[in-house]
Amino acid sequence: MPVDDAGLGPGRMVLVVGPSGAGKDTLMAALHERLKFRSDVVFARRAITRDADPEAEDHDTLSRDEFERLAERQEVALSWEAHGLGYVIPKSYDAAIDMGVTVIANGSRKVLERAAQKYQSAIVLLITAPIEVLAERLSARGRETKDDIRRRLQRADLEPDQVANLVRIENTGTVEDGVAAMMKALGY
Repeated sequence: MPVDDAGLGPGRMVLVVGPSGAGKDTLMAALHERLKFRSDVVFARRAITRDADPEAEDHDTLSRDEFERLAERQEVALSWEAHGLGYVIPKSYDAAIDMGVTVIANGSRKVLERAAQKYQSAIVLLITAPIEVLAERLSARGRETKDDIRRRLQRADLEPDQVANLVRIENTGTVEDGVAAMMKALGY
């Protein structure tokens, strides 16, 4: 589907972004539960250049060669690289947007500008929390040392600049509070 000057639509691409420890996955799972019976909303299943891990996000796996081929040929809705991995939101979600569906995807700040250019309606839900809360949540995971966490948070871009249609959701309350804020941002 070619993208005209107005962008791909009439559906919406919703990218959920934010630093590690902000609670993106928890809120997305709860939002999915809330919206699962709507025919006008789908949650994108990403493909990542890492093996599936039951402790992490449920995703499809692709090889580095597959990732590079898809990205080079632009046979993706969106793609990016982060932390040594390649990420793909499959092109099939563009067809859903073309049919008026809202696609909600775990995204990256690296593709916000591209999404704004590509889609008639690209919405960014920035899930965040104060640095102390992020550090506490990351520490509770037990995957990194305190020094690793400190370094991660120092280099994190916690507030993207000049992003159109960005809604900041501070995730410091209950899961229900966070989902209610997401629902409001999406007009549901």
